[in-house]
Amino acid sequence: MKTTLVVMAAGIGSRYGAGIKQLAKMDDNGYTIIDYSIFDAKKAGFDKVVFIIRRDIEEDFKEVIGDRISKIIDVEYAYQSLELPAAYEVPQNRTKPWGTVHAVLAAKDLVNEPFLVINADDYYGKNVFKDFHEFLDDANNQDASKLQIAMAGYKLKNTLSDNGTVTRGVSVGDSDNKLVKIIETHEIALGEDGKITSRENLGSDLLNLESIVSMNMWATFPKFIDLCEEYFEKYLEKNKDNLEKAEYVLPEMIGEFLEEDIAEITILPTNDKWIGITYKEDLAPAQEEFRKMLENKDYPENIWL
Repeated sequence: MKTTLVVMAAGIGSRYGAGIKQLAKMDDNGYTIIDYSIFDAKKAGFDKVVFIIRRDIEEDFKEVIGDRISKIIDVEYAYQSLELPAAYEVPQNRTKPWGTVHAVLAAKDLVNEPFLVINADDYYGKNVFKDFHEFLDDANNQDASKLQIAMAGYKLKNTLSDNGTVTRGVSVGDSDNKLVKIIETHEIALGEDGKITSRENLGSDLLNLESIVSMNMWATFPKFIDLCEEYFEKYLEKNKDNLEKAEYVLPEMIGEFLEEDIAEITILPTNDKWIGITYKEDLAPAQEEFRKMLENKDYPENIWL
């Protein structure tokens, strides 16, 4: 079974400040978080990588990452832009793409096999890639009536930043680890009193250190991209008067799938600790975490030799 890793790397990263955070180097060899994710994915059995990028970072991206990775695994590029269907006009002040649903949609013509989608600037851990590949293999051999999707379920305490708030998809599952509800939750922070707060003011029954959250790591099948196209059109129509700020994200669409009962989403729990670069101040701690993993022989000193 052929499988593809889709890497969303088109985000501008305004909170990160100067530079392109997806290209930040994690070790003395100049490898990025993307390198480590692809190393883990390739080891788990994924055959191809589709990078979703913007045209304006294409040259830097290929120089720092893409040209090197293409020697290791098959690589293709999809380009996320500000273009919209003909019925809609792009607001003059709009500078950011239209969110993660639109990002995945950009890869429509390149993904014809089971796939896993991830963020470029998040390190997910070594074990989850194997779990996802096994899920896709098993689901591919089943005759399910609904679209099968899997998400990595991280404990919130393993996904917080010491340097500011984060956005997470707070996820509620049943006793069989099937997703029942997902709430895109903004400005999550751990207070000095040990309490978790958020813009949505979720109660402690939903939002606490042990809460399961999504980190935009989803495994599924090509039909998913067709649904991205369908639901993105619906989203645009619903938000046609607010296109200057509108952003359609995967957890929101997944929540709509649940409401309409068109997909079954399996939570794959993990105790792995997230490493990411949301803020510029996250860079040094992330590099230190990779130094420790290399010191502990979790990875070879030079992953591509």
